[in-house]
Amino acid sequence: MGASAIAAPVPLAGTASAAGQSGTRSGAATAAGEAPGGPGKDARFDPADKVGFGTARGERSLAWFTLQGGRMSETYYPDLSTPASRHTELVVTDGRTFVQRVGQADTRTELVGHGGAPRYRQTSQGEGWCAVTHYVTDPERSSVVIDVEVRSQNGTPLQVYVLHDPALSGDGNDDEAYPQDGALVARDKNAASALLAEDGFAESTVGYLGVNDGWTELSENDGRLKNHYATAGPGNIVQLGRLRMDGRSRTRQTVVLGFGKRADDAVKTARRSLRSGFHASAHSYDAGWTAYLATLPQPPACLRTPGDRALYTASVVTLAASEDKKNPGAFIASPSMPWDFGSRHVVPETGPYHLVWPRDQYQIGTGLLAAGDRAAAGRALDYMLRTQLPDGHWPQNCKVDGEPFWTNIQLDETAAPMLLAWLLDRHDDSTLEQLERAADFILGYESEEGYKAPYTQQERWEEQSGYSPATIASVIAGLVCLADLLDRGGQGSKVAKYLEAADKWQESVEKWTVTTNGPDSDEPYYLRLTKNGKPNSGKKYELGNNSETPVDQRTVVDAGFLELVRLGVKAADDPVVLNSLDVVDRKIAVDTPSGRHWYRYTGDGYGEQPNGEQWTVNRPEVKTTHGRLWPIFAGERGEYELLRGDRRSAAGRLRDMARTASETLTLPEQVWDERPPVPREKPGTATASATPLAWTHAQYLRLARSLEHGAPVEFPSVVAERYVRR
Repeated sequence: MGASAIAAPVPLAGTASAAGQSGTRSGAATAAGEAPGGPGKDARFDPADKVGFGTARGERSLAWFTLQGGRMSETYYPDLSTPASRHTELVVTDGRTFVQRVGQADTRTELVGHGGAPRYRQTSQGEGWCAVTHYVTDPERSSVVIDVEVRSQNGTPLQVYVLHDPALSGDGNDDEAYPQDGALVARDKNAASALLAEDGFAESTVGYLGVNDGWTELSENDGRLKNHYATAGPGNIVQLGRLRMDGRSRTRQTVVLGFGKRADDAVKTARRSLRSGFHASAHSYDAGWTAYLATLPQPPACLRTPGDRALYTASVVTLAASEDKKNPGAFIASPSMPWDFGSRHVVPETGPYHLVWPRDQYQIGTGLLAAGDRAAAGRALDYMLRTQLPDGHWPQNCKVDGEPFWTNIQLDETAAPMLLAWLLDRHDDSTLEQLERAADFILGYESEEGYKAPYTQQERWEEQSGYSPATIASVIAGLVCLADLLDRGGQGSKVAKYLEAADKWQESVEKWTVTTNGPDSDEPYYLRLTKNGKPNSGKKYELGNNSETPVDQRTVVDAGFLELVRLGVKAADDPVVLNSLDVVDRKIAVDTPSGRHWYRYTGDGYGEQPNGEQWTVNRPEVKTTHGRLWPIFAGERGEYELLRGDRRSAAGRLRDMARTASETLTLPEQVWDERPPVPREKPGTATASATPLAWTHAQYLRLARSLEHGAPVEFPSVVAERYVRR
């Protein structure tokens, strides 16, 4: 669809506004003609350290928004695997001496929704002006509603613009734009958006990113628009509209970003939301979340401060908001695209964090189960059962509609549904039949190198094949849980082969993964993994993530062996476990102002470059990246400490996790360590990794509820009864 195929545009200034006004305003510039210079610069998405993530609780609104810096960053429509825009922000100018994007101003973002609703206020301080914006989605339809207030602080009249960068269907390089019925419309072959202002736009333009987009025009011309283009595309188009406000006599407007399958639908959606108004939408938005939270138990009594209880509630809301509405039970990992995942350099699409991963699905399901939302945990399991592949295993990840994205085999992900089913006591015939297929796949798995299960093509960090203590723990526990479910379902005659394999692997896990001659201790300790099942062999492998030198497998440790304890396969006071804890604390733990946190493993490179620039791979100019510290490991250690009876230490781990939260209570994937770019960045604070990370929020919920219970709430006691308490 080229611009030539679009009907002649209606001049914005001369159309009826959403408020019912008509006629050309004094000083309004009519947009006309097609913007030259396409297709514009390649689209990439905003940084991943979000300070806000919101959507209405109901199913009618298929729109989600995120906030980053002082602006609205990615929106999603019509599902959580599909970004619909890159960012939407205000631009403020006096038309002579300055022009400033709100995203460049000092901004404070606050969580202001009643009863825990994910509603936000951003207050930005610029050059002689102050802007306050509030965000919700309309619970009745697919739109984001923004309340905009801008005031001049020195009496100078201001001009306030809305700058919008569409990226419909997750691809910002193929959009077209034109005005329609007072709205700035963008569309591609699958979807459309409509940007509408309460009193209409006084002037507008559309252009190509980095060529003649509205920001480029304003910044190069002292806050004035010299060109007013009406249409553009296909390409990476950016839309700009000036609000009818001057910061003095007129200071407030409502702006709506509506979505639809076609342009007409998007315009109607935006107009209806505008007619309802911001306050009505905000009231309904808050009420929906308040009603949902009222169905759940109160936060655990161990959370004694209002801040701790607020973080608990925010974690519940974050997980609930991460569920796709068109595909119930599909929970994404994070509404973000960290580092080079925001471009198409690493993967051809914008994934992979807004995809569904069986591992994260298990974490989220157990987190919601700990919070009391058993129905959501059940939907998570049902979704996994719907997306099981014919041979019995699950894809590495998939889009929310179930389409596989990456297809590597991770045996822990195939075991995860068995563990979640056991916690939910699901032993109906249909569920058991599917779980049996999964178990049979595990038992019959053989790698291309000729290694048999529990060797896995990828372990839980998705970067290596081998014998992984964490993976082996998952498959042992999964098989034992399945055997118990079969017994409960009256199919006890089928359990022998599963228990036989589980017993054999439980007896062999140290043989495959514990070294007795490694350099980090004179006593036996667990390795991150072995490539050959021979932990004393000194086999070398490449870590990946810009690591250029192969490493001896005996020198790489992680805390994955704790899964053996947390899943009941090994005792908490097992001597090899205790010695391995000492090793990992010496090798990969860092004490920060936010408490003690751990790296994923020795030499991890999945994180920012030493100067703080983004992680990327396969670029010759990037030689080194550093994986930073993960708050989830404080939670996993806390669950282990509960199993040892050390409730005080476990409570300290929960506090350490809480200290990594942002002011708006988002929990990150990673926090800074003591290496550069410190001191510019403070150790223990969030990096630009995926934030909020659903796994981190789920881990926080589980540990909080576990402290109340005095033991981990996800602990499969049937496994411990077989191997630890016998």
